[in-house]
Amino acid sequence: MTKSLSLIVVLLAAWVIHRAICRLTHQQGLRKLVPTKRVRYVMRCLQLFNAFATLIVATLIIGIDYAELSLFLSSVFAVIGVALFAQWSILSNLTASLLIFFAFPYRVGDQIKVLDKDDDISGEIEEIGPFHIHIRASSGDLITYPNSLLLQKGVVKLNDNNPSARHVDL
Repeated sequence: MTKSLSLIVVLLAAWVIHRAICRLTHQQGLRKLVPTKRVRYVMRCLQLFNAFATLIVATLIIGIDYAELSLFLSSVFAVIGVALFAQWSILSNLTASLLIFFAFPYRVGDQIKVLDKDDDISGEIEEIGPFHIHIRASSGDLITYPNSLLLQKGVVKLNDNNPSARHVDL
């Protein structure tokens, strides 16, 4: 009876966390004027993490031995780690996209310049995707810039009214 009650409490807590993730992510998206498609992507990533944590706790409550569970999880993570090592930039760009959603001070429609000594990367943000950001240059060219690099570089927000007035975010 105790296992059943504990399992119900864990599932109820997971449901409450799921609802909180939906509500808070939606509010953040509205506050930052983020497209609905992007909000749903971030929501799904956070819900996947919640489901994974709930699954681990539920298996421990059901009675699966901790040693067996840890052996299984370490094997799964080893395989995933080897697979992602070859695609490390994909994982870093996905992680960066979550950080950009919650912490990046600029949004679609803003004029920005990425401080890169080798290239002129400036224009209007058209889209912030899971892997890269689209910047439309004044020449009309579309610049696709990886999310992980965007977090590593300084970004200047160009003032729409006066191009000489700028705000630097380092």
